[in-house]
Amino acid sequence: MTITKVPLDDIVTISGGGTPSKAKPEYFTGKIPWVSPKDMKFWDIVDSQDHITEEAIKNSTAKLIAPGAILVVIRSGVLKHSFPIGINKVPVAINQDLKALTCSDQVDATYLARFLQSNARNLLTNVRGTTADNIPTESLRQIQVPLPPLSEQKRIAEILDRAEALRAKRRAALALLDELTQSIFLDMFGDPIHNEKGWQCATLAEIAQFENGDRSSNYPSGDDIKTEGVLFLSTKNIVDRQLELRDAVFITHEKFKSLSRGKLKPMDLIITLRGTLGSCCLFDSDYDTGFINAQMMIIRPRESALPRFLHAMLTTKQAKDQFKRIGHGGAVPQLTATQLSKLVFALPPVDLQKAFCERLHSSEELIAKHETSLGELDQLFASLQHRAFRGELS
Repeated sequence: MTITKVPLDDIVTISGGGTPSKAKPEYFTGKIPWVSPKDMKFWDIVDSQDHITEEAIKNSTAKLIAPGAILVVIRSGVLKHSFPIGINKVPVAINQDLKALTCSDQVDATYLARFLQSNARNLLTNVRGTTADNIPTESLRQIQVPLPPLSEQKRIAEILDRAEALRAKRRAALALLDELTQSIFLDMFGDPIHNEKGWQCATLAEIAQFENGDRSSNYPSGDDIKTEGVLFLSTKNIVDRQLELRDAVFITHEKFKSLSRGKLKPMDLIITLRGTLGSCCLFDSDYDTGFINAQMMIIRPRESALPRFLHAMLTTKQAKDQFKRIGHGGAVPQLTATQLSKLVFALPPVDLQKAFCERLHSSEELIAKHETSLGELDQLFASLQHRAFRGELS
């Protein structure tokens, strides 16, 4: 079926946002959700972290957006990695990092939102090609939108919504399994900081060795970055306590050999020192080694601490709270090896750590199965999107 394409600007009204004066704290005591990029984590936008008053809207460039608009982030650092998009289900205001697309009667909002979601790669190409983290409004206006009859738009939106619901259930199951891992740890060992079970205690320096990356003039940059070779990891490669290599970059073997430190060994722990403080994962992958960037550090367990036990301990809420407490002491939030080395943790005997790892293995097998299933659902969803907007979804 041949589908007519029209510019986005022909079928929506694009509205910008604004920030009420911070000199008027009373503006931020209202009940109207004031949406910013940090709130764009869900498809249905029903609330926000910050709220403003009607008076704030009257005296600023912020506007009240009626329910049913498509909210898109057009200016934010998050655009380097994703394209946050959602539909507001309640009246909201937005800040200047977002645009609201109010649909005409020619287009179904959910259909258009799904199309924009499928077009994210092209939109983000515009962002990555500039120094500013933004999508020019003109680029939005010029997007060519396939526009079948409204009844067909609604049918496509319903099919994609059902497929997305399956993906959401799988992601929820994975989140519960991740919580199970933490529950097993706390059930066996208790709070690793307060140590209510009375285990022997040790400083992190007694439990592990620390190694920073090579931060000399030899540090990889520019033409050193390749699409294959030896892994060059950054903070974006730690997602939900796991090593994430979908967007990995590399350096040459020659460059890697020239570096003096920051070289990974299997089952090392990697922790972030800046940005999201204390994000931690195990280097457990098909790669034998890799190099860490300047915002990370290697934690190499000694014989008294098994890697999977230490990883579980350092990713408990209690440990993360400690990292935040010591990391936010200076002008620039960061962690150092010296700070980490002085932290004291409960250290159960190795035989109990082994028992924990055995219990952990069962939940990891379930997680692997769910991740495989989610990957298959992701592929199905991408295929449905591709076919839907080419008029091939029978």
